[in-house]
Amino acid sequence: MAAESRVALVTGAARGIGRACALRLARDGWRVVAADRTLPKDMAVRGVKADVSEEEAVRALVDGIAAKEGRLDALISNAGFMIRKPIRELTLNEWSAVLATNLTATFLLVRAAEKLLRKARGAVVTIASTRARQSERDTESYAASKGGLVALTHALAISLGPEVRVNCVSPGWINSKGEELRPEDHAQHPAGRVGTPEDVAALVAWLVGPDSGFVTGAEFVTDGGMTRKMIYAE
Repeated sequence: MAAESRVALVTGAARGIGRACALRLARDGWRVVAADRTLPKDMAVRGVKADVSEEEAVRALVDGIAAKEGRLDALISNAGFMIRKPIRELTLNEWSAVLATNLTATFLLVRAAEKLLRKARGAVVTIASTRARQSERDTESYAASKGGLVALTHALAISLGPEVRVNCVSPGWINSKGEELRPEDHAQHPAGRVGTPEDVAALVAWLVGPDSGFVTGAEFVTDGGMTRKMIYAE
């Protein structure tokens, strides 16, 4: 199948990792649908304003792809956000909002797109986090959502295979906002630098492409080696 005919949906695509994934796939010849709560701008892709935590919005998004693009070969479920506060102050509504966007949205998207993905023998990539394995203080809802996403990934891989492959990317420190960093920020990483959104996008592009055809149900940690580094207090 020619690369020009392949269609990818990227959520949380207005900025950061999602934007980098959309731009990378478009550069590789994919037809990209970029979805976000804020309409993605300044990209040569079809942008759609959608809140993927809402069932009806997801249904409309996928129905629109079926009608306009006519197929779906890849889903990159990237939308997510963090609320950082002590658990004694975290409300149930805040907890639920984080899980709805970071975890439940993937369920809604895959459920809605299953028929299209199976027909295309497509691929799903979820974007989790190294916070599924380790934490800072006051990040319970985010950690729970990302840990759940890792588990959901391998469950989907078993349920949707062999027609659809499902894999997970767990980024570490990614400078998604273009912040000015200190030399020591880079030096603490075994890879020698903080990651970029383009680092994640390159891995995603491989996972939805033909060269990863024997890979499914896997989690790929892209963190410059930080989760393998022993750190002791001085």
